[in-house]
Amino acid sequence: MADTLHPPQDLVEAAGMPVGSGLIKPGYDPALTNEDLAPLKEQKWGAYNIFAFWMSDVHSVGGYVTAGSLFALGLSSWQVLVSLLVGITIVYFFCNLVARPSQVTGVPYPVICRSVFGVLGANVPAIIRGLIAVAWYGIQTYLASAALDVVVLKLWPGLAPYADVNQYGFLGLPLLGWCTYALLWVLQAAVFWTGMETIRRFIDFCGPAVYVVMFALTGYLIHEAGWSAINLTLGDVEYHGWDALPIMLGAIALVVSYFSGPMLNFGDFSRYGKSFQAVKTGNLLGLPVNFLVFSLLTVVTASLTIPVFGELITDPVATVARIDSTFAIVLGALTFTIATIGINIVANFISPAFDFSNVSPQRISWRAGGMIAAVGSVLITPWNLYNNPDVIHYTLEVLGAFIGPLFGVLIADYYLIRNRKVDVDDMFTLSPDGRYHYTGGYNIAAILATAIGAVIAVIPVLLKASDVAQYSWFIGMGLGLASYLLLAPVFRVRQLSGAGV
Repeated sequence: MADTLHPPQDLVEAAGMPVGSGLIKPGYDPALTNEDLAPLKEQKWGAYNIFAFWMSDVHSVGGYVTAGSLFALGLSSWQVLVSLLVGITIVYFFCNLVARPSQVTGVPYPVICRSVFGVLGANVPAIIRGLIAVAWYGIQTYLASAALDVVVLKLWPGLAPYADVNQYGFLGLPLLGWCTYALLWVLQAAVFWTGMETIRRFIDFCGPAVYVVMFALTGYLIHEAGWSAINLTLGDVEYHGWDALPIMLGAIALVVSYFSGPMLNFGDFSRYGKSFQAVKTGNLLGLPVNFLVFSLLTVVTASLTIPVFGELITDPVATVARIDSTFAIVLGALTFTIATIGINIVANFISPAFDFSNVSPQRISWRAGGMIAAVGSVLITPWNLYNNPDVIHYTLEVLGAFIGPLFGVLIADYYLIRNRKVDVDDMFTLSPDGRYHYTGGYNIAAILATAIGAVIAVIPVLLKASDVAQYSWFIGMGLGLASYLLLAPVFRVRQLSGAGV
């Protein structure tokens, strides 16, 4: 077994694979352990790497459209900016809470969940988060392929018939779309397969690259329309005073919901941070500061499309496609394609890789877990899902109802029950004497609290009560946290005191 868990370093390096980064101790149970899930031997990420992670997460077509859409809600510019700042500050605060346990212990999200849900019960949050990531991995790959289609058609306009689903289509996607989707599917898998260090270097590049293109695009539009054409309000102001408060709260909820996925499993990345202070600094730069600058760039760019092109365009790829320059179109579309690949790998590839590996560490490696997600993303035909805005809106709210309770239970256990104390070795043992064995490996209190929060939070979504459903993440999170605090004493979850880690 030792040879299986610790392959000779020269063979690993000769295969072009990064040496396993986890430190496996002799007492770790093989059924819970592989080198991807074990505590890191070395944590090297600094504040810039975390900052770049968030830039890759924000700087995408989805992030652009989301930020720009808030300026068309009927609010004034200062109301939107306040909503953005409050929403992203909430995300910043919550990410710091999630980051600490994984950064201190050096383990990914599904492993830290073993201290909460039990060494076997952790598969419940892992599978939920993994399946959510599969769906969004497919959607983001489709978005990136759509941007690449713009480049292909600009360079080879004769391929236009193959972009028509009615002429050459299969399962709702035209032949050209299948080709670009397949190409990006392979490219993303190749980047992922090389390991976390390559991914780190890739995301270090993606975020700044989009800023360069965004500033260049903004400069071009300002040159065409003039500074006076900039308008921070992309719609008629309909709400004033207290009437605007419900709309602003909805905008805040939208920002938090947009980041709820990567926020939940942020421990998959904070585990690489060389210090918790470095993680917090990276979060500060990457969330409140970066998101506000990016949001301002998006609204300035979108507002200038009205005088330049005669209509409001909130899709950056569609904006660059209107420029009368093949070079600009190719550069812009490729950059947004690369950026979307970046967010996809960060938010929707790495998470299921750890999550699915956690289910059976000896049979499913980190790479195998990621490829399971990649294959699943094709089977759900995400372009059909994305083409129906009502389904997307509905899906976001349903996902929020399930992600929220997982977040609430994790925070309640680590900070309020455990007082920030975690026994790392006990997360890797099936012994009944292990601290996290609970009842047969499952913490029933955590599982019940998650179920209570998810079921109640999803009811308004199913009833299509939009005014309440938009807060499904907050409802689920609050109920999950409160339910766990009430159920933990009933199921005799041991409360710890003293200085925490």
